[in-house]
Formats: sequence, structure tokens, C-alpha cells
Amino acid sequence: MRVLCAAFSREEVTAALRSSINQVRVRVLSGQQRELPDFVSDEFFSDIKNAVELGRANSLRRVINATGIVIHTNLGRAPLAKEAVEAMTAIAGSNSNLEFDLESARRGSRYDHVEALVCELTGAEGAVVVNNCAAAIFLCLSVFARGREVIASRGELIEIGGSFRMPDVIEQSGATLVEVGTTNKTRISDYADAITPETSVLLKSHTSNYKIVGFSSAPSRAELVSLGHEHDLTVVEDLGSGVLVDLAHIGLPDEPIVANVLRQGVDLVTFSGDKLLGGPQAGIIAGRRDAIDQLKRHPLLRTMRIDKLSLAALEATLRLYPPYADPFTRVPVLRRLATSIAELHARAQNVVVQCRDIEGLRTDVVESVAYAGGGGLPQQDLQSVAVALKWEERSTQKLADWLRQAPIPVIGRLEADSLLLDMRTIEDEDIAQIIEALKRN
Repeated sequence: MRVLCAAFSREEVTAALRSSINQVRVRVLSGQQRELPDFVSDEFFSDIKNAVELGRANSLRRVINATGIVIHTNLGRAPLAKEAVEAMTAIAGSNSNLEFDLESARRGSRYDHVEALVCELTGAEGAVVVNNCAAAIFLCLSVFARGREVIASRGELIEIGGSFRMPDVIEQSGATLVEVGTTNKTRISDYADAITPETSVLLKSHTSNYKIVGFSSAPSRAELVSLGHEHDLTVVEDLGSGVLVDLAHIGLPDEPIVANVLRQGVDLVTFSGDKLLGGPQAGIIAGRRDAIDQLKRHPLLRTMRIDKLSLAALEATLRLYPPYADPFTRVPVLRRLATSIAELHARAQNVVVQCRDIEGLRTDVVESVAYAGGGGLPQQDLQSVAVALKWEERSTQKLADWLRQAPIPVIGRLEADSLLLDMRTIEDEDIAQIIEALKRN
């Protein structure tokens, strides 16, 4: 242990030893372990060394997502394009013109860096960006409906991960929710009958993480816009997972495109930056110029403003979206959604070949089902390919634990009696780290 104390510190080694001995004590007293470990063995030394190194490691770490869920909220949602990472690095390591106008040498606005890009890609008159989509909808309702009524369909009172519920957001914004229709059927007449002098906003929410099927109906967006404008009301639509390009050619036709929504006359549209858009966490609001200007003037905007690193990553991501930039190859989320089955099979075979010399490990290429995740594209399966792992010396659960505890953790999914590594959510460059995690002593 003197070697470890010299390499690290006496305090760190002592803490690791105490923790390890306490774990042994608990297992012995509970009957899970009968014999004491060899406290002078190389194996025990290695365990203590690993414990100290783990204690020094950052809590927030890179992992390899092999779950088959492309936008995995628990695993950080959208992986950024290399251009976005480079933009963040450039801004993080120096000062920047975040709120400084280089032409006039006067104070500028951080929102100017992406507004023109958002407008170009969506057809909006104006845009503003905040730190997430929940903040975006909260700001819109605080500005346009505080002290007044918001009409929303019962079938669209969504809840997303983390118990975020639309009725709660409406209440916290200072507005009064007026529910119309039923869970499965809402008509435009339900909205019309609910309008009073206190009504300010007609709210539509895209049910991006669930579907109501069967005996169901909802008014069209055009009907809602017509009714809202007839009564001088603001029509707000929360898309949740915003899509800037048509996904139909890769077999995913059901997600509304932001530009199409705005083209139908919706006043304000809110959507996320880190879901199907494939950028950093952000909430984007696009729509009428006068409405956007009102949002920019509101004091709440400062409490939810986007930080400089997210702003840099968002700008770089948006610049990958014009057709000439080929977003389906350069934005990781879109690339993973669009990867062909043939490419996935080739990736799986590469993994199998590199695993052949790992003693006791069995690998099989199997069909799989992947998902977009992140609250987007519900009930739309993505055909995929996975490598099924089994290890003679370990249960499937222990194999999953083993990979999760690697220096670069590998997160797969348990299915039947195998651990599946889905090829749709890993990159070719991840394979070397996966093999290293399996081979480590």
C-alpha cells in the first residue's frame, strides 16, 4: 500500500481500504461471503487502486450508448456534431463577442447569434432561444397569458420525463387553464364555446411521446389558427421535439416540421434543441416578429437565458442544416436515425470479429428494434441490428455491470438471457472502446 500512498495520497488510500473492508464485513455478516479476501494479493491491490482512481474521476463522464435509444434522456440526449464541439471549445477557452457588437462597438444581444439562422431554417419572422423547452413554453405563457385564460385540449395535457406536466407549467406561469374536449375527442367547437373575454391563448401541444388511437379526433391546426385570429388570441404550439427537415425518406413521417407549422399561421412555436434537432440543451421560440419582441423585453427572459457554450453549439448545429451541408451525415442524431441496415450489419460483424479471442465470450448478430427516444416519434420502431453477448463466467446482469464499470462505461440493454449492444446508437469509433472494456482484467 506504500506504493499507492506514494502514487496518490494516504487519505485516499485509507478511505478506499475502509470502504472495501466495510463491504467485506457486510457480505460476511449477511452470509453472502464465507471467506475473507487475500489482503496482500495483486487482485486486492488492483481493487484498491481502481477504487482510488474512480474516486478521482469526474462524476459526469462519457459513456457509450448501446441501448438502441437514439436520444436517451438519461444518457445526455443528443450527441453533438464535431463542429458543435469545436465551436464550444473555441468559445470556452477565450473571451468572445457574446454580448458585444463588433461593428458598432456597443453592447449587443446574445440572441442575435442564432436568430437569423432559426428564421432562415423555419421561415419565422423572429426567434429567441432560452435554456430549455420547458422554459420556452413557460415564458410564452407568462408573457401572453398571465392573469388570463389558456384553452387546451384534455388530450394534449402532456407529461414528459421528470414529472414535468403542462397543467403545472400553465399554473406557475400565472395563467388559468381551461380544459376542453375529452381525452380522445376534441372539436373546434369545444374551443369556440370556451372563449371568454378573459381568454388570451389557444395552446396546442404535440403529443410527441404518446398517441391516442382508435375512436379519436382533434381539430386541425388550420382550424385552431382561424379561430384564434378571429378572436384576436395568440396561438401557441409546443412541438417538444422540433424537426427542421423532413424525416419521411428515412421512414419516419409523423413528426411535424417547424417550418410547416409556422406556415399554417401559428403565432409562436416552441421546440427543443437537444432532441431531434441534434444540438445542445436549448428551448427555441420562433414566430411572429411582434410576439418575439415582447418575449425579448420581458424580465423573465434573463432568468432562463442560454449560456455561451450552448449558444455556440446551437449555432454550429444550425449551420449544418441547409441542404448543401447534408445534415443527415453530419448531425449525429440524424445520421443514426438514417443508418441503413446493411451498415448496421457490417458494424455488428466488426464487433463479432474483434471479440473472437475473448475467452468465454459468446457473440451473435441478431435483429433488434431501436427507438428515437427523447419523447419523440412514439410507436415508431426503428429496424436495427444488435450483437448479443453471453459470458460463461458471468450472468447476463454481471456482464452488464462489468461493462458499466469500465473506464468508458458501455450501456447496453438486457433482453431475454443476453446483453444486447444495439449498433444503431454506437459509432464505428466506439468499437475499440467496447472491445477494450470486454478485455480488461
